Formats: sequence, C-alpha cells, structure tokens
Amino acid sequence: MPFDLTDLRLLLAIAATGSLSKAAATFPVAVSAASNRLRLLEERCGLALFIRNAAGMQLTPSGRLVLEGARTVLAEAQKLQGTLNELSGEHRITLRLAASTVTNSTLLPAVLGPFLADYPEVDLQLVEHKSVDVLRVVVANECEIGVYDGILNSEGVVSLPFRTERLVMLVPAGHPLAGREQLRLVDALGFAFICLPGERPMQRFVEEMAMKLAMPLKVRVRAPSFEAIAQLVAQRAGVAMLPETAALRAEQELPVRRVALAESWATLELRLCFRDWEQLSSHGRQLVSFLSGLEGGETTGISVVNTVP
Repeated sequence: MPFDLTDLRLLLAIAATGSLSKAAATFPVAVSAASNRLRLLEERCGLALFIRNAAGMQLTPSGRLVLEGARTVLAEAQKLQGTLNELSGEHRITLRLAASTVTNSTLLPAVLGPFLADYPEVDLQLVEHKSVDVLRVVVANECEIGVYDGILNSEGVVSLPFRTERLVMLVPAGHPLAGREQLRLVDALGFAFICLPGERPMQRFVEEMAMKLAMPLKVRVRAPSFEAIAQLVAQRAGVAMLPETAALRAEQELPVRRVALAESWATLELRLCFRDWEQLSSHGRQLVSFLSGLEGGETTGISVVNTVP
C-alpha cells in the first residue's frame, strides 16, 4: 500500500489550508518532515498531487480524485475505530426500539436474548407505542428501529417483514364461548372483560374496536400483564383479548380456552422499520439483521416505502 492514514490526514490538511507550513502546524510536525512525507507519497503513487506556486499549494486533477478517496478511507477508519471501542467495552451503546404492546410483551422478549448475549456492550430500551406512533418516532429519529402493524401506510422509512401475530379471545374452560371455533368481537361484548391498563396501546386499540360497534367494553378488572390477565380469566373473573402467543402459553398451564377472532384486524402483519440503512449505527444494523433474518447484514430485498399515509 503506497500510503498510510497519516499520509491521508496530511493530504486533507494541505488541501484545506493551501499551505504546507499551516498543514504541518495542525499535526504538529516540522515543515521539513511534512514536506518529505508528501514527496514520498507522490513518489509511491507516481502522481503529482499538488501544484506549488507563490500563492500556495493547489490540488492537481489527480490530487482532487485522491482527496475524495482519502476522505472516504478516513471516514471508514473512524467508524471502525468507534466499533472497536464499543466492542472493547470502552463505552456503552444504547439502542431504542419502539414497538406495540403485543410485540414488546410477547415476541421480542422471546428472541432478543441471543442478540444481547452476543453484544454485551449494548443497552436496549424497548419503548411502547401504538403502531402509528412507532412510525412517527422512527421518522423523527427518536428511536432507531421500530416494529409496526404492516397494514399501515408509511412514508420515508425502510420496511422489512418481521412476524405475523393474531389476536384471540381467552375464556374460562366451560364458558359459553369456549366451544366456539371462532367468533366476532361483538359476540363477546356482553361479557365482562379483563383488560390491560387503559393507557396501554393495545388496550386503547381493543376499546376503539368496541366503540366502533357502539358497545363499550364492560371492564371488570385492569391487570398489569398478559400473565395476570390469564390468571384472572382462569378464575372466571371475565374474558380477555390476548395475542395468540400469550394465549397459547396460558392454555397449556391454566383451565382456559382460546377462540379465534374472525375479524380481519385481528391478524397483525408486523414489520420492522428504520429511516436509512447507511445512517444506522453498526449495532443498529446488526439488530435489524438479527430480527429480520438477514445474513451478515445484507440489505438485499430492503425496500423504501413511500406511500402517502
């Protein structure tokens, strides 16, 4: 290789100042040492990079092309140094991932363990939002990565498939609805419901669906988690709407039954989103690749969705 990083930094300094002496002062090195380094660089490259005259030093056409490449190499070297510092534990990396209640409570906890084990320097913050707000915070760069309901139109984000999840009804064994293969939400609205707290995004969604039917939920208990809700359903305190992943676990452990919902909105095609692959940190790219199943961070198949919401 006919150059090293110091050569490239000197090249940038001379181009920026138009003076060998001023460039040498920024390192700092003696002018003679800087002059000798530049001379050797030009000899190794077989190119004249600067025109020397009384007005100072000006890049030749070849020099301008070399300067452009030097900027790219130095930027990549700086990025690599940052990655090495992160991996050596010199500083912590925080990634913010925005997702819905369903994703944060059921899907992500089941898959994130291996990623966090591979990257112990990463601190991951899971932020809970409605899908429409997941898109908003990603576009606003408040979170690097999001998981949203793919039924939504989006603008200015890169979108990748993630998972499919379904909402189902969970009812006590022996309940009048327990023998049904599927039902509509309206069929359950005559019964008392066990719900999440009202501020949780999924709970707001369920109550909005009920209001569209002009039949508000009969909320008997608000419990803090899907597990707590399932326990109360098992004790015949009411019925509940849960993600199928959580309902399956409950059905294996408790005297409860899950019943499919025949509503189109009950099937969630979840997608990953982020603003720009090139602007993601190296750890952000690794997380996206891990969650989407991309091999080695390859971006083949990534599409930018630019439909109007």
